[in-house]
Amino acid sequence: MPSLALDSKTISVGKKTPWSVHSKTLRGGTQEGVELVEIDNGKLSFAVLPTRGMGIWKGKCGELELGWNSPVKNPVHPTYVNALDNGGIGWLRGFNEWIVRCGLSSMGAPGKDVIVDNNGNALEAFLPLHGNIANLPAHTLSIEITEEEIILRGTVDETMMFGPALRLETEIRTSFGSSSLSIIDTVTNLGDNPTEHELLYHVNYGAPLLEQDAKFSAPFKQLAPRDPRAAEGIDVYDHFDAPLPGFVEQAYFFELAGKSGSKETLAMLKNAAGDQASLVRFSLKDFPCFTLWKNTAGQNDGYVTGLEPSTNYPNTRRFEREKGRIITLAGGESRKTTLVVEALDTKKAIKSVEAEIKALQKGAKGKVHSEAIERFSDI
Repeated sequence: MPSLALDSKTISVGKKTPWSVHSKTLRGGTQEGVELVEIDNGKLSFAVLPTRGMGIWKGKCGELELGWNSPVKNPVHPTYVNALDNGGIGWLRGFNEWIVRCGLSSMGAPGKDVIVDNNGNALEAFLPLHGNIANLPAHTLSIEITEEEIILRGTVDETMMFGPALRLETEIRTSFGSSSLSIIDTVTNLGDNPTEHELLYHVNYGAPLLEQDAKFSAPFKQLAPRDPRAAEGIDVYDHFDAPLPGFVEQAYFFELAGKSGSKETLAMLKNAAGDQASLVRFSLKDFPCFTLWKNTAGQNDGYVTGLEPSTNYPNTRRFEREKGRIITLAGGESRKTTLVVEALDTKKAIKSVEAEIKALQKGAKGKVHSEAIERFSDI
């Protein structure tokens, strides 16, 4: 996309809300050539990275910063990311976004899987952490300004000969003056043969929202630690500590509860004072699995937590297939999902969401497993 500058002074829409859209190409170091689209709806602002799979680098709602302080300071051009580095976790060399997709054909922990090669033979292959989509550039991009909202659209292809041919078509929408954005994604199998599909959203928060005594809440039927390390913190899975250098990450797998019919659910992170929060809303029909990732390491080492709705749990693809959680798209088939991310800046709004979570929790048992369980984790 060429450099673009649109705002409420040049286009008379938005009910007199001072909105703007700007695009530019970043220069210098590993960010060289990365396209950036900055959207400000008058209350919520965020920066989209078309070069990095249409991820959202950072955001701000009023005075609330949305995102985190990664050791990776600037957006990284995919040219500088080798997924196979460090035993298959090279994806982390570009990891600094507020909202980033993992997928499309694989995501989750690195590990071996069996694929079919160009001669039709079964072949063992190594799949690195979190797949390819975050390091693939959009090949089409457009912006639409309506009377009510700003809509950024992009198309990203994850394709290869004798392999998966998946297309992501995304709409990132935000209404003028609102504190939320919607990500409406359609993934299509461009090939004629069935292909597997995995998708996870890493929605990441650091300071100031994440802090000592910040709290996570979501309605759930059951949850379990991913592994023995996570089991060490199961009694305080929903509370957070101050930054601690040397902290080793913990992850918790949830089966969330949702509304009957629509299966709509939500998960929220609020600060210690209870006057700032952010939440994700989605349907369990779209994302039946959810992970809470806690990495309360030193502030300069990546003090962060992740709220992660997904099609399956972020284990190896082989394990998730054995558990029957991998989606298969038929030739030409599409799958559409919606994720809403919202910021809250009053105690009243936060208490309203907590009441919503409490009402959903009433219809669920809320079982907490003290150790990893076979249904969720490869133990």
